[in-house]
Amino acid sequence: MEYSRSIQNRMKRLEGQLRGVMRLMEEDKECRDVVTQLSAVQGAIDRTIGLIVSENLEQCVRTSIVNGEETNSVVKDAVDLLVKSR
Repeated sequence: MEYSRSIQNRMKRLEGQLRGVMRLMEEDKECRDVVTQLSAVQGAIDRTIGLIVSENLEQCVRTSIVNGEETNSVVKDAVDLLVKSR
């Protein structure tokens, strides 16, 4: 699968957020601050997973249609990936 520039940029922002969390921990910041930032990272990861799965699903469905194949299994696999990520 080819990953779009926007998804790659999201991953770079996530990397920066995680470094920020480490910095908070190294500076002995309050638990509330660390957990708040970790929650933000978790939300960003969840959204990124959704985008990756949806882009992959779109590509797979298009390929299946072009090849005259059923798309049911492709959609089921995408849903399974989303459920697994939760």
